[in-house]
Amino acid sequence: MTIDEIRALVADDMQAVDQLIADRLRSDVVLINQLGAYIVNSGGKRLRPILVLLAARACGYQGREHQQLAAVVEFIHTATLLHDDVVDGSELRRGRETANQLWGNEASVLVGDFLYSRAFEMMVEVGSMDVMAVMARTTNTIAEGEVMQLLNVNDPDTTEERYMHVIYCKTAMLFEAASRLGAILAGLGEDAQQALGTYGRQLGTAFQLVDDALDYAGDTSAIGKNVGDDLAEGKPTMPLIYAMREGTPAQAQLIRTAIEEGGRAHIDEIMDAIEKTGAIKYTRALAQQAASDAVSSLETLPESPFRQAMENMARFSVERVY
Repeated sequence: MTIDEIRALVADDMQAVDQLIADRLRSDVVLINQLGAYIVNSGGKRLRPILVLLAARACGYQGREHQQLAAVVEFIHTATLLHDDVVDGSELRRGRETANQLWGNEASVLVGDFLYSRAFEMMVEVGSMDVMAVMARTTNTIAEGEVMQLLNVNDPDTTEERYMHVIYCKTAMLFEAASRLGAILAGLGEDAQQALGTYGRQLGTAFQLVDDALDYAGDTSAIGKNVGDDLAEGKPTMPLIYAMREGTPAQAQLIRTAIEEGGRAHIDEIMDAIEKTGAIKYTRALAQQAASDAVSSLETLPESPFRQAMENMARFSVERVY
């Protein structure tokens, strides 16, 4: 089952989600309409809202509130992208200029705040304290992850453990929440909610590890950003951490200096060190293990096309090239 086949399985639900996003994005403030529509419609994979839909259906949910929560998750994700690009000074996302490049940092931050607040407004309408508790904890954890990543920037002493904790907070937590929401809506107990949450957490971990590998082994036109952007921003991601650990003293020092200073001054030598140490292979192996753990956590669910799609989404997360 390809990612397009996964989307086709929830096509009707996604059409409703897209309509909800368009409707709830509207504001009397023209700039919010312009900037919000630009980032929401900029060609993202929509994996997180799709995950809400799949999880709900896999858990036997038959209502429509999963569509509302899928839109909520997409709004929160979009808000984090707007804020991320300002913090990172990014110029390119998904092959297009970032919103902060077009409208400025101030507008991007404020529209991100609008999306956050609109998401919570929509959550209240669902009327579930369990949903509110999960999403409040999730947004708080994401914010903590953003701060932790900021502290790691230009720090070559960032450990693998610290790196993994950051990607849990920044990325995997929202995947975890998206999956758990399906079990909550279906009225399943804590054990089932935790199992779905584990699936999402491991899926998100695999997804981010592959993203970080693609930053050094991807194609710019496929991944929609410049290869080596993480290095340019001084981010010590897994390929760099591993290459420093396993490389020669000269390679380790070169990478340390590059992380401390940022930029792409020695990108070719660093790419060579990453290749020779097997850092990409190691990073992808970690992603593969996380994806396998994600699939295993679904064993408590009954067999269905939706469960199968969730298993295939885990496989897609590590096989993708974009």
